[in-house]
Amino acid sequence: MQDASSFTVDLTGSSSSGGRSRSFYERRRNRHGRGMRGELLPPHLPGARSRSEQFDDWVMESAQRLERLWGEKIQDLQIVVQEIPDGLEELTPQAMRDLLGSCTPALPGHPAVITIYRHPVLMAARALMPVNELVHDVVVEQTAELMGLAPEAVDPAYGRSQA
Repeated sequence: MQDASSFTVDLTGSSSSGGRSRSFYERRRNRHGRGMRGELLPPHLPGARSRSEQFDDWVMESAQRLERLWGEKIQDLQIVVQEIPDGLEELTPQAMRDLLGSCTPALPGHPAVITIYRHPVLMAARALMPVNELVHDVVVEQTAELMGLAPEAVDPAYGRSQA
């Protein structure tokens, strides 16, 4: 049995592998080669994207459609996705009913901003319509409000999906 005074701990990081630290995948135990061989879903499949990434893609598709329709007139428009509205606790139920997005007009030095609220849109679209169609309708409504036009004038396909 060894004396307690002869016990030492080396905290300098030198190891038997010549001072090179190994990655997690090199260090972990993989008996019989049964570890993961690759990704569960390849990145090109729809299931590989998270729900928030899919929502962002739908907002991007909607913005690209409006850009094709309006060209340079909406080039300076900025579209932002936010999880929930700010100050949600202070809102009344009447104000929350139509709160799927908001818009802020352009100021000197700042572009016009459209904000789409992800969770309220997902909750509103749950049983009524596909989420991507509601996202497009909300983007069109907010763009129409900024431009001072009717939503049907901004995009002729507006509202066709509503029951």
